[in-house]
Amino acid sequence: MEQISIYLPGILLAYSAFLLAIASPGPNILAVLGTSMSAGRKSGVSLALGVAAGSFTWAVLTVLGLSALLAAYASALTVIKIFGGAYLLWLAYKSLKSAASRHDIETRELEGGKRTPSGYFIRGYIIQMMNPKAALAWIAIISLGLKADAPFWVGAVIVVGTFIMSAAIHTLYALAFSSSTMISVYSKARRTIQLLLGGFFAFAGLKLLLSRN
Repeated sequence: MEQISIYLPGILLAYSAFLLAIASPGPNILAVLGTSMSAGRKSGVSLALGVAAGSFTWAVLTVLGLSALLAAYASALTVIKIFGGAYLLWLAYKSLKSAASRHDIETRELEGGKRTPSGYFIRGYIIQMMNPKAALAWIAIISLGLKADAPFWVGAVIVVGTFIMSAAIHTLYALAFSSSTMISVYSKARRTIQLLLGGFFAFAGLKLLLSRN
């Protein structure tokens, strides 16, 4: 129980960073929204689950990679935290810049015509795995919850928890945004959401840069 209390704050911070990261529409989210609106909820959900599977893959690769690196070079944690903190501060800047912009979100339909559910799933997985920012984001997220001496279960909890959240939230996007009404509602709240994201990413970035363990 004592061990859980030591690592729980970092795990919760990693969860929070992940949740807020997917609250800001990126290429994967916009693809899910556009697919739901153009090809229907079933196709949107299939694409969303593919994106979630890709997110899970990135999380596993990041945890395994960072764990192996820290096992060999404990001092590498400092470099990882500097890198992760800088990236979170960059996300804060992007979020605040987006809040100041007057442009609404623009959904997009995937090229290549309509597909089978499995086809949309595979396309969602490819979209997420081919996103170069995903690797950077996961390094920042995992480094928030992973300490140099963290046992294996800490990384596993972060991976499984974020996968469940990813599958649930991406699916919710697909179901809720299959109508233009929800797009309009989200657009009206976009600036407030981006301001909150900017504030949190700035907090998380500074916390990571100032932490010592």
